[in-house]
Amino acid sequence: MFWIIAVITLGSALMMVLNRNIFHSALFMVVTFIGVAATYVMLQADFLAAVQILVYAGAITIFIVFGIMLTVRGNMKQTNLFSKNAAAAGLVSLVLILINAYMAVNTNWSISSAEPPTETVGQISELMLTKYVIPFEVAAILLTVALLGAIVIAKEVKKTS
Repeated sequence: MFWIIAVITLGSALMMVLNRNIFHSALFMVVTFIGVAATYVMLQADFLAAVQILVYAGAITIFIVFGIMLTVRGNMKQTNLFSKNAAAAGLVSLVLILINAYMAVNTNWSISSAEPPTETVGQISELMLTKYVIPFEVAAILLTVALLGAIVIAKEVKKTS
């Protein structure tokens, strides 16, 4: 099952980058985020899977689609044009992949004998809604203000006098 999820996730990530239509790229991004959430489910990280779906596959994707709708002008098929720096980007990506692979192979991964908690969502939600409720609410207000600011900037509001 892991390999099926990995192939779907990596394939959709590749299609997200290579697709010429920016809206289709956003849809492939949703599939990529859901694939990452499925990987978290396989690792029994239920809270991370839920956050991945709610925050990334939901909210971030909606922000990006709003950004596309508010800023795209002209033909939608020509919105995701390729850069002339593709070779340099490929080289940098290859170097980063090699560095990550080297670090993963040469790191001394310690294995804990402790049992993982059976339920993490209840503990995390209790902390978020009691001890950390103020930072949680401030982050929500900050994200709302950022969205409104992005809409105002994208709509190019002009003074009428």
